[in-house]
Amino acid sequence: MNNRSAVIRRNTKETEITLEFTLDGTGKAKIETGIGFFDHMLDSFCRHGFFDMKLTVQGDLHVDSHHTIEDTGIVLGQAIKSALGDKQGISRYGSFLLPMDETLVLCAIDLSGRPYLGFDEEYTVDRIGSMDTELVREFFYAISYTAGMNLHIKKINGVNNHHIAEATFKAFAKALDAACSIDQRVQGVLSAKGTMD
Repeated sequence: MNNRSAVIRRNTKETEITLEFTLDGTGKAKIETGIGFFDHMLDSFCRHGFFDMKLTVQGDLHVDSHHTIEDTGIVLGQAIKSALGDKQGISRYGSFLLPMDETLVLCAIDLSGRPYLGFDEEYTVDRIGSMDTELVREFFYAISYTAGMNLHIKKINGVNNHHIAEATFKAFAKALDAACSIDQRVQGVLSAKGTMD
């Protein structure tokens, strides 16, 4: 298997981001975004999806956390798309139902090349740590559209906001790991059209 990795850099007036990302990793992460809870969520994503990530973000946190989180989603989506390459042999679909204490979150993915986000979660607090909870959706929206990913996330149960967010990132990790996995039965790409663009 080729080394399915990507290095993405994004510099704007709002953020400066450098990301090194490997799909077939061991869960190692070195993450510095300036937002503690977001770092924790990205670390969980790497650990449970067995992705390796080195990420540094310098964002305009004196304004708020929106640009930092959204732009990180954009860059991570670009990295996933780049690391997948021509998608030869991948399973394409992945889903996971993740329990975390009282919380249960479903994530389903189709790496079809056609972006869409279905997001059915509500939070009862504005922030967890220094991360705005409304930005959970914005992060996954950015990933879905830059990666060309059909992504559905749904909270089945849950009352603790920390648990809901963490279960979401972990469920996404497990579903993405499954969708990116190589299936030896797949000849070319898993599509009647012969392409996933």
